[in-house]
Amino acid sequence: MKYRVGHTTTYTYADKVDLASHMLHLAPRSLPGQIVLDAKLLATPLPTRSHAARDHFGNHVAWMFLDKPHDRFVVTVTAEVDVEFAAPPPAAETMPWEQVAEAARIGGGDSWAAAEFVFDSPMIPSEPNAGAYAAPSFPPGRPILECLLDLNARIRREFAFKSGVTTINTPVARVLAQRAGVCQDFTHLMIAALRALGLPARYVSGYLRTKPPPGTIARRGADQSHAWVGAWMGPAHGWVDLDPTNNLVVRDEHVVLAWGRDYGDISPVRGVILGGGRHSVVVGVDLEAL
Repeated sequence: MKYRVGHTTTYTYADKVDLASHMLHLAPRSLPGQIVLDAKLLATPLPTRSHAARDHFGNHVAWMFLDKPHDRFVVTVTAEVDVEFAAPPPAAETMPWEQVAEAARIGGGDSWAAAEFVFDSPMIPSEPNAGAYAAPSFPPGRPILECLLDLNARIRREFAFKSGVTTINTPVARVLAQRAGVCQDFTHLMIAALRALGLPARYVSGYLRTKPPPGTIARRGADQSHAWVGAWMGPAHGWVDLDPTNNLVVRDEHVVLAWGRDYGDISPVRGVILGGGRHSVVVGVDLEAL
């Protein structure tokens, strides 16, 4: 499936900003199953200096420095992406989940890269109640993908999608208590649950197809940036991406931007400014199937 992506972020400041330094995670990743055909990043005003590179996780990052007074900052990314991720293996043929946790604990080979995603992170500290919530999906000896699919479905079924009841900093414990939130909350919850069981899990950001295939259920979290979970199934099968907001296995309705330990690692736009006073931010996202 080919998509055209448009993502515009507009900051408006009450006072002039004298100096600004921004770090942007806005360019889609090239991956097996995701070909980036074209990508452009534009900013207004034009930065005095800019630099593009990769971060620790292999994501595309752009740094922009502005040293002229301005009261608005607008950054737009446009891209065309061809997406068709491979289907996961048959769930019953994957490793028992305890063996996956043990492989991450021992390390070695590909397990080293996965193991860093089993530890606490700034926005997902240890939360035993998340592990307790996940436990019914993880009985002894059950294949890891069967467990993951069951937990993915339970979060979709048992949590209400409600904007405005959480913020970027809402802890997992509160999401568990109120049984409501948005895609970022459900992603942090599922990651916390998996890590509590010793299983590597990472935060994936990107976009979700606005209009799903005919005859399917309307997607939750469309028309905006989206988030989901990357879960490790062991050295034999690697990673699978799961969308707990919509109970989906990521195949051809998602475009991947970046991944990290939690939202804080891959915030689309973050930085430091001198001046500006109070500000407002407006984000517009369009994902069009071609």
